[in-house]
Amino acid sequence: MTKQYTIFIDERPLILSDSIHGISPEFLNAPLFTKPDRPQVTSCIHDLQTGKFAATVLIDPNVDGLLETVKSHYTVLTAGGGLIVNTDGDVLLMFRRGKWDLPKGKLDPGETIEQCAIREVAEETGLLSITLEHKITETYHYYAHKDQPLLKHTVWFHMRFTGTELTIPQIEEDIMDIQWIKPENVGKYMQYSYQNIRAVFAADGFAV
Repeated sequence: MTKQYTIFIDERPLILSDSIHGISPEFLNAPLFTKPDRPQVTSCIHDLQTGKFAATVLIDPNVDGLLETVKSHYTVLTAGGGLIVNTDGDVLLMFRRGKWDLPKGKLDPGETIEQCAIREVAEETGLLSITLEHKITETYHYYAHKDQPLLKHTVWFHMRFTGTELTIPQIEEDIMDIQWIKPENVGKYMQYSYQNIRAVFAADGFAV
């Protein structure tokens, strides 16, 4: 089976794969580099950040080593997040900084990634009656903070909410609204979301 990672750089995908055969047809016309060295990786990252390319594909049988080369360009932060479904089958979405998002946050020292995900959900949404059901996927996305290039590696979990408490947006994290969305309406909201959030919903079987 093909092993692949997607890193979103300013919403533009950098696809790392151990074989060209696993590349989605939508990216087959993107610039492709086989066994790129570090200068080539640096150049590809720059071209995505500046918008020269909409997507780039890097192929290397040692795709994990290739991922480490990409990571070396950034300070990497590990985070946990949740896609939460209630007993009616509705899905939680948060409105933050002009986009619909999912709760997530950085791993604290001594935490497991599962503990991190549940804690962040509680802090950002006010929901406590949460059960973690299964891991969905992992995403990578770049952002800059105080001119420092950061790469957030987020592990996402499918969670179930079985309580009665109301949501409480964490205003200090710029969360302005929280809504429960019918599954059939998720795609409408994803038009105003991020690529990595769309990837989480798609990996969990939602139409985006």
